[in-house]
Amino acid sequence: MVVLSKIYTKTGDAGETALGNGARVAKHSMRVAAYGTVDETNATVGLARLHAQGDLDAALQRISNDLFDLGADLCTPDMHKDATAPYPPLRMIEGQVARLEAEIDAMNTKLTPLRSFILPGGSTLAAHLHLCRTVSRRAERGVVELATMEEVNPEAVKYLNRLSDWFFVAGRIANNDGKDDVLWVPGLTR
Repeated sequence: MVVLSKIYTKTGDAGETALGNGARVAKHSMRVAAYGTVDETNATVGLARLHAQGDLDAALQRISNDLFDLGADLCTPDMHKDATAPYPPLRMIEGQVARLEAEIDAMNTKLTPLRSFILPGGSTLAAHLHLCRTVSRRAERGVVELATMEEVNPEAVKYLNRLSDWFFVAGRIANNDGKDDVLWVPGLTR
């Protein structure tokens, strides 16, 4: 259990931070940037939740919790349990990816197939979900780049890949099940 009795520690004043395994790294390290962008994604989920209700809000709350799990996964670099660690590191699992896939499939049954790309917008919730989508794509790019340099849990990459798809489909749901999607018209402003 985390106990936060004092928010500032001054341990990062020299531009370093501690990872989940206690190692100190530069705050601009690729790993810190990757889980920082996951945190940004979570902040956009919080904004979207201000406009969501019912099942969609409940799903966004689960995703928000998953994103904290993902941050915990990414901030603990050693994929294999350290024998000296007091507890095993939290890792993303296949079931979290499968849940996103099942939710995408369920939402997709309500939608007509797209005949054009859609523009971000429509309802306020849809616009926020598109922001979630683009920030989660940036997080995915950062995690994929990190994986070229260091070992990363493959389920973390899969989760982010599915998550942006989830946000896209949820954005269509938020636009009156796609009826209020804003369609791209190529060359409209020429």
